[in-house]
Amino acid sequence: MSEIASFDELPWVISVDDHVLEPAHVWTTWLPERFKARGPHIERDHCVTIQPTEGKKVSWKKGAEGPVVDWWVYEDFAAPMPQISACVGFPPEAMTTDAVNFTDVRPGCYEPKARLADMDINRTERSMCFPTFPRFAGQTFLEAKDRELALACVKAYNDWMIEEWCADSGGRLIPLVIIPLWDAHLAAAEIRRNAARGCRAVAFTELPSYLGLPTVHDKDRYWDPFFQACAETGTVICMHIGSGSRLPNTSADAPNGVMLGLTSLNAFMGMADWLLCGALARFPKLKIAFSESQIGWIPFLLERLDTLYVKSAAWANIDPSVTELPSSYVPGRVFGCFYDDMVGVDLRYHIGIEQLVFETDYPHQDSTWPDTPKLVAQIAERVPPEELEMLVRTNAIKMLDLDPADLKPAGVGA
Repeated sequence: MSEIASFDELPWVISVDDHVLEPAHVWTTWLPERFKARGPHIERDHCVTIQPTEGKKVSWKKGAEGPVVDWWVYEDFAAPMPQISACVGFPPEAMTTDAVNFTDVRPGCYEPKARLADMDINRTERSMCFPTFPRFAGQTFLEAKDRELALACVKAYNDWMIEEWCADSGGRLIPLVIIPLWDAHLAAAEIRRNAARGCRAVAFTELPSYLGLPTVHDKDRYWDPFFQACAETGTVICMHIGSGSRLPNTSADAPNGVMLGLTSLNAFMGMADWLLCGALARFPKLKIAFSESQIGWIPFLLERLDTLYVKSAAWANIDPSVTELPSSYVPGRVFGCFYDDMVGVDLRYHIGIEQLVFETDYPHQDSTWPDTPKLVAQIAERVPPEELEMLVRTNAIKMLDLDPADLKPAGVGA
C-alpha cells in the first residue's frame, strides 16, 4: 500500500479518546461560592491498596498505614488516583493499581501546556479527553446524594473543560462535556449551554440500564429531550467502554486479562441497542461514537442485525421507527474508535471507512504514546495514503465538525 520513507511523511493524528486527570483545583475554583466547601477536593492521607479477591475489584483504604497520597473526597466518597489511570512514561512491568500523587505522574496528565508538549512528542495534532474523577460518563455525580450540588459540579466541570483545559490550546484540545444523567431535560439544557460555546461532543453511557437509568428503548422516550438537543446542535454522543460502570467477564475467578479482553462486548451490546431502538430514525441528524471500543467486531454485528431485520422482524419487537436495514443508519452517524485494531483496519470497507476514527488513549495503560507514529506507519502499510489520512485525521474532523481549513494549528511540531 503506502510507501512511507520516514515518520515525517506520516499525518499527525487526531485522537477522539484520551483522558484528563482533573487538577486539584477544578471544583474549588469553578463551583459557585456557596458550593465550594462541599464540592470535590483533594485531601492528603495514608493509603493501603487492597488487592481484589474473587469477584471483587481493587480498592483502597484510608488509615495510619501506607504512603501518604492525594485523595479525591466528595460527600461520603473518597478515592485516590491509581497509577494505572495515568501511567504513560512507565514501562509495562511497572504499571500498578497503587495510589499515586500528582507529582508521581507526567504533568501532561493534568496540565494543558504539558499535554500539548506530550502531544507534539506523539505527533498528535488534536485530542479529546474523557473525565477521570467524574468517571467516563459522569457517574460519580449520578450517584451523589445532593442533586443540586451534583448539578453544580457537572456545570463546573464543563466550565473548566471549555474555559480552562481547552481555552488556550489553539483548538488542539477538543472539549468533551458531561451531563446530569438523572434528568434528560437538564441534560438537554446543558448540551445547548455548551454548544453555544463551541462544544460538539458529550460523554454518555453505553448501557444506561447498568446505571439504573431508562434504556434507549424506553417506551416513554425518556432520553428524547437529550437526543433532540444533541441532534439540533450537532453534538456527538460519545460512549466509552466502562461507562456503564460494569465490564463483562466470564466468571468470578477469571483473571483480569479475560475481562480486559472482552471490553468491546459492552460496545457491541450498546450498538445493537442503538441500531434497533429507533432513536437514529427519529433524529436523522443524531451522531454517536463508541470510544475505545475497537472496530473489528462491527461487520459481524451489522450483518447479523440486518439478517434479523429481514428474517425475524415479525416477532423480534424492533421499534417501529426502524423502517430500514439497521446498517443503513450507520453512514455519517455511527462511529467506531480504534487504535491498534488491524483486523478492523482490514475490514474497513465492511464497516464504512468514513465511520472509523482514531485514538491514542493517553495516559491509560492501552495508550500508544509516545509510539503512535509507529502504529500509524503500520496502518500505512495496509492502506493507501488518502485512506490513512481519513482514518487518523479527516474522519474525526467531519465527525466533530472541526474547522477543515485549519488542519495543522500554529505551534504543532514547534
